[in-house]
Amino acid sequence: MPDVTTDVRIRPLDELDLNGIVRINEKITGAYEPDLWEKRVMFYTRRDPGASQVAEANGKVVGFMLGDCRAGEFGLEEPSGWIERFGIDPDYRGQDLGRRLFDAICAHFKAEGATSVRTLVDQNDAPVAGFLKAIGFGESSLAALERKL
Repeated sequence: MPDVTTDVRIRPLDELDLNGIVRINEKITGAYEPDLWEKRVMFYTRRDPGASQVAEANGKVVGFMLGDCRAGEFGLEEPSGWIERFGIDPDYRGQDLGRRLFDAICAHFKAEGATSVRTLVDQNDAPVAGFLKAIGFGESSLAALERKL
């Protein structure tokens, strides 16, 4: 495993990061989905420029965290940061990159006036749920509801 803790750069997402994100997702899920990720990257770079973050080592994207700051949704008038998707290249895990990405995206949210950050997690995804708990996420008064069609 490469040691990038000192050589990694955390910076805002750029459209040119698409290939790196596609590669990371493919390593994690086994699915090659460039069209899906192109839509997501374009959405976040336009919706809230500077919010979404990437971790870069030696010119290569090795992690990402996509999200935005919004208000007025779900009856929540105050601005909230929302984290939607994230991933760390499996070869670079265990080096605190997720926490560093989280700290960077939260700094943006605070600058936009947010006082909280929110996300949703599938409780059956133990690694993701565990990571979110480790960085301080807890139960919320909001409840995710679902109805099958």
